[in-house]
Amino acid sequence: MVMIMVIIMTMIMVNIHEAKAKLSEYLEAVARGERVMICKRNRPIAELRAVEPQHHEPRPIGLAKGQGSIPPEFFDPMPDDFLDAFYNGPIFPPAAAAKVAPPKKRRRRR
Repeated sequence: MVMIMVIIMTMIMVNIHEAKAKLSEYLEAVARGERVMICKRNRPIAELRAVEPQHHEPRPIGLAKGQGSIPPEFFDPMPDDFLDAFYNGPIFPPAAAAKVAPPKKRRRRR
């Protein structure tokens, strides 16, 4: 035996002027599960429909437990040359600053 479930959804079609005049009525209809199609010169341009309810239950902690690992080298001290460059180096290395081109001047039209 095959069961077929049919959900009948109604759609209301209104023009912009009517939608502005009766907005609260159409919002109540949307809350009941209906959809409201807003038209401009009898052509659909927008649709009012209910917003999906948000989940209010907290996500469980530890969903990715055991899926990642930190290698032991992560805890090794940084090399001295890297730390020296990090703490005492220039803010913008000269090579990076040389790559930036100055903005072009625009000519005025007469």
